[in-house]
Amino acid sequence: MRVLWAKAGKLLPVRNGGNIRSYHLLRQLALRHEVTVFSYYGEARDVAYEEALAEQFSGAVCLCTGASETPGWRRNLDYLLRLPAKAPYAVSRFSCEAVRRRLGQWYDARTYDVAVCDFLDAAVNFPARLAIPTVLFQHNVESEIWRRHAQMEGNKIRQFIYRMEFGKMRRYESECLRRFAHVIAVSEHDRGLMRAWVGESGVSVVPTGVDLQNFRCDPSVSATEPLVVFVGAMDWEPNVDAVGYFSREIWPAVRAKVPAARLRIVGRNPDLRIQRLASDSVHVTGEAASVVDHLRGAAVVVVPLRVGGGTRLKIYEAMAMGKAVVSTTVGAEGLDVHHGHDLLLADTPAAFATAVVALLQDRDLRRRYEQAAAALASQHDWAVVCRKFTEILAAVASGRHPAGGTQPLPGSGKNDEQTMQPSPADQPGEPMLSLTEPQAGEGRV
Repeated sequence: MRVLWAKAGKLLPVRNGGNIRSYHLLRQLALRHEVTVFSYYGEARDVAYEEALAEQFSGAVCLCTGASETPGWRRNLDYLLRLPAKAPYAVSRFSCEAVRRRLGQWYDARTYDVAVCDFLDAAVNFPARLAIPTVLFQHNVESEIWRRHAQMEGNKIRQFIYRMEFGKMRRYESECLRRFAHVIAVSEHDRGLMRAWVGESGVSVVPTGVDLQNFRCDPSVSATEPLVVFVGAMDWEPNVDAVGYFSREIWPAVRAKVPAARLRIVGRNPDLRIQRLASDSVHVTGEAASVVDHLRGAAVVVVPLRVGGGTRLKIYEAMAMGKAVVSTTVGAEGLDVHHGHDLLLADTPAAFATAVVALLQDRDLRRRYEQAAAALASQHDWAVVCRKFTEILAAVASGRHPAGGTQPLPGSGKNDEQTMQPSPADQPGEPMLSLTEPQAGEGRV
């Protein structure tokens, strides 16, 4: 197949969850198909990046939009100026006429068999009429993230903004999804939310994978120090919220039971809120050259997310290295994991602290979770995951629904009128915790 893959922002270096997922799928896809990676980014032109991308993906096309990242107060001003816009700010700020022209030329020429719109923020620049069968790769349900932000936020002004952005995003996302021939979700949970907009056959799931060449378990090694590790980009608000929640409401209880415990927060661009958490028991690393090195020494890896969507690659990466994981239900949402067998789930501060303490104090219990985690992660190599992704692209390219059938697909140049439906809201799960010996097949999430 001839595949066009369009992405807003730089793909390299591969640091955040979305880029990790896209990069590994692209690497596998490019082994057997002709793939053009179209990457457009802001600020000044980065020749080194463009050369590195071309080295990784032959024929890659880069476009520097020159758009400013507008940090700090300038971002707030930019938000206010865009407030009257119908599209949510998280999408409208990626709009670019030069990108639209380039995509329009490819669609007019029909150079490719199938195209991939990587993330919702890239969709704003795609042609209104999609003459090439096009798939939207949805790493998250964006409106669900904003809904959860509004639900968790205590500050009334921020809560008002989150609710307003949630309303905009829900309308935009539901309308946008129906433009495409097919949508790829990363979990059954996300698929359940999106099928209200595009129907049962309009969404397929391609699960999350893990780079087993990089994240490898050494069965002979187990942590000797009570080190707790959180890994995640610290310029992503759900991670900031998670670390703040863990530090305020969970960590003191852990330290009360295990005074020698240390917390290491690993992730790029920690803002002032995160830097202020540093203490004699909390180390904020900033950007790490190798996440593997930090995970290797961890006794417990925590994923205390309360806000988010899609799936967390950090869980499979920790599991692949044979690490015991404690997560909230939201943190492990959509993954093929099993509470009480290969990880522990806890949705209250007390339950979360109890789980972390138990794993720190009981080496035999921790060892059982480490072994079960490594066994599960070994089944999710990216090469296996990409086969399903490729099958979906092949079906869409030939005009078939990936789920079966021969009826023509929407989003291929025909205008399909559908009624917009409201976004369904999931119900928060009950707090769960199991400290018994893991039992296979228990508590599938």
